[in-house]
Amino acid sequence: MSQQHLVLLSVPGLRATDLAHMPRLSALVAGGQQATLTASFPALTCPVQANMTTGGTPADHGVIANGFFWRDRHEVEMWTAWNDCIEQPQIWERLAQYDSSLTSAVWFPLHSKGCQADTVCTPAPIHNPDGSESLWCYTKPTELYGELRDRLGHFPLQHFWGPAASIASTAWIADSAIVAMERFQPNFFYIYLPHLDYASQKHGPDSPEALTALTELDEVLGRIETGFAAGLGETKPLWLVASEYAVVPVDHVVYPNRVLRQAGLLAVQAGDDGEQLDFQSSQAWALADHQLAHVFVRDRDPEVVARVAEIFNHVEGIDEVLVGDGQAKYHLDHPRSGEVILVSSPNSWQAYYWWLDDRQAPGYARTVDIHRKPGYDPVELFYDPATGGIPLDASLVRGSHGTPVRLATQQGVLLSSEPAMFDGEELRDVDVASLVLRRFGIVE
Repeated sequence: MSQQHLVLLSVPGLRATDLAHMPRLSALVAGGQQATLTASFPALTCPVQANMTTGGTPADHGVIANGFFWRDRHEVEMWTAWNDCIEQPQIWERLAQYDSSLTSAVWFPLHSKGCQADTVCTPAPIHNPDGSESLWCYTKPTELYGELRDRLGHFPLQHFWGPAASIASTAWIADSAIVAMERFQPNFFYIYLPHLDYASQKHGPDSPEALTALTELDEVLGRIETGFAAGLGETKPLWLVASEYAVVPVDHVVYPNRVLRQAGLLAVQAGDDGEQLDFQSSQAWALADHQLAHVFVRDRDPEVVARVAEIFNHVEGIDEVLVGDGQAKYHLDHPRSGEVILVSSPNSWQAYYWWLDDRQAPGYARTVDIHRKPGYDPVELFYDPATGGIPLDASLVRGSHGTPVRLATQQGVLLSSEPAMFDGEELRDVDVASLVLRRFGIVE
């Protein structure tokens, strides 16, 4: 084995051009190697993380978006699926199978709760009977939580997403990872650092706010390097830095559920808390997720599938409509996928809204509530304390991601602190797992 410790930093939104504003990161990989990294479609957090850690595609591992619709229960699960939803072995499982002495730590990838790594930390808020929320994290081993709480305080979940999103959460992830490196010294350490996502989606990837985010993250990366050096002593780890995707500017939004409702295919239930999406009665509805949507058709009715496809073939902002065998083009031919998949144009994204009158919006639409909403809602970043709610104006969003990578501006970057880590100057997210495994002597 040529390398005792390897650290993989997963950084959504990182681009090659950003390195000019990140001197600490540049120094970390100086003398190493750089390549473009292309995210597979859908270029979303959970699918790309699964691609990088399994080497498979959504057709293989089953992570088809950031959320799932469980047809048998008529339930949507956004951001909360456990690790067992991934249907292929991940890097840490492969390492343990190859050599039981190889240890792994997994820090904050969004499906990490319940994963088989030796050491794990991921956000897991506890909802108390009185309605309050204990801001904490799930850890493995369980007692690690107490040590992290005593040394660092509770994980600042309120800064992980929403209007208060800031460097505080990413800094806590970094500091807690330093504690884990000191204590466990894992051979493989996978760390998710989400900070660049916030400003780039809210203000745009080239905004002054996004530039500030680069500087903030670079400082945290410097802390990680210093902390890991102290934890490992004279041993130097190999650093890999992988961009999950690049955020691109958007100036257009599509509301697929409103389109389906106006076509008479989507049903709602009116109540005291506004209109609720009726999964059982709807002939079709869309789970919108950044720049794509999975449209689920009741009983997979082929006539309705054909009608939905025909409707969206003529909707501005929709670049492709994938049906049947067409989903295999992007390796999304998995039973969890919708019967129709809508792919946005690069400048457009898709909002989950189904109401036609904002006065009929469900109560949670104006709140930061990522788990109850049947779709992704970046408008939560625009929560207004003056009004006590979220403006129901999806046109405010200035950046998004998810579409197939066809332009240089959509490409991420892969960095190595050592040369000769990979062949060529262009890699895909599914190549990352094999790079790590080969470094530990596992040849596929």
